[in-house]
Amino acid sequence: MKVTDMLRCFRLLPFLLLAFSAVSPAQTPAPEPVTVRTAPVTANGESAAPLRFAGIVQARQRATLTFQVSGTLTDRQVELGERVAAGQVLARVDNPGLEPGRDSAEARLDELKTQLAQAERELKRSRRLYERGVVSEQNLEQLKARRDSLKASVATARASLAEADQMVAESALTAPFGGRVEALMVEEGEFVGVGQPVMRLSSPDGREVEIRVPAYLLGQVERGQTLPVWSVQNRDAGSVDGRVVEIAQPGSVRGELHPILVALPKDSLSVGLPVEVGVQPRLRASLTVPLLSVMRSSGGTSVFVVRDGKVRRVPVTVDRIIGERVAIESGALSADEPVVYSGMTKLLDGDPVEVRR
Repeated sequence: MKVTDMLRCFRLLPFLLLAFSAVSPAQTPAPEPVTVRTAPVTANGESAAPLRFAGIVQARQRATLTFQVSGTLTDRQVELGERVAAGQVLARVDNPGLEPGRDSAEARLDELKTQLAQAERELKRSRRLYERGVVSEQNLEQLKARRDSLKASVATARASLAEADQMVAESALTAPFGGRVEALMVEEGEFVGVGQPVMRLSSPDGREVEIRVPAYLLGQVERGQTLPVWSVQNRDAGSVDGRVVEIAQPGSVRGELHPILVALPKDSLSVGLPVEVGVQPRLRASLTVPLLSVMRSSGGTSVFVVRDGKVRRVPVTVDRIIGERVAIESGALSADEPVVYSGMTKLLDGDPVEVRR
């Protein structure tokens, strides 16, 4: 190449560079920020929001009454909803074999008493004859054995008569306490078996509610503790204070719910009313985030935290669920940091975001 041609190339080089720069691709525009909603990370203390457990208000003193003898219900002396006093006769059954059985036991006892008295007299005479040498010792011992056998028979007959008297008394159903008839299960003229429910009685003096809770909560309530009780039908009304009176012991069945009995103040909530009882669990200190903010992927659970206008994926370990929040373990999060709970499906780590309140 001639020197003049080389000089021309050097003169054209700035123009060639300018032309190449003119046709280079344009710079990629910055991505648009994604609109999200956030909630702060909170430091949970030793207690959480109360957990509510459903129950039905019931009378504290109640009983389902049954007969201990079978028979036909011939005399029901009360009606549904009627107030009764303790010891009042409520109903009777007719069993044709009860009174003859008692009479037979009574006659048998009288017969054995007569025989025992005769044996006592014979034994007394035989002792006098034995002292004179008229009666042998063997005959005397036989009379003693007969007397002792009759004594045992009299005791057995007396017990049989007491049992027969009790069976006759059981044909009358009496109120164990004062209250109101809640239900009638048998009508007059129907046959009633032993142990068959006849009527239900309840006392209006006290009320209670039974709830069933997981085993881990049993150690966090104690007898005498006050728990809030809300009416389901009137949620705008405030709660009343119930008192724990009974706590079940943990069982061996996994996942079983255990009963807790809560006494209610007098005349506070009506019997049969559905209610909710609040139990506030005591928890160790931890960080909590909204349940909706936790994401699950092949790499585990994580959340998006907003820092300097961009989101960062932070791995977390879920400890437990507390209502609508989740207790987590993470050394990369701190209290009051905003985490994303809405709009996460459009996010990638490092994306800019616009937080909407």
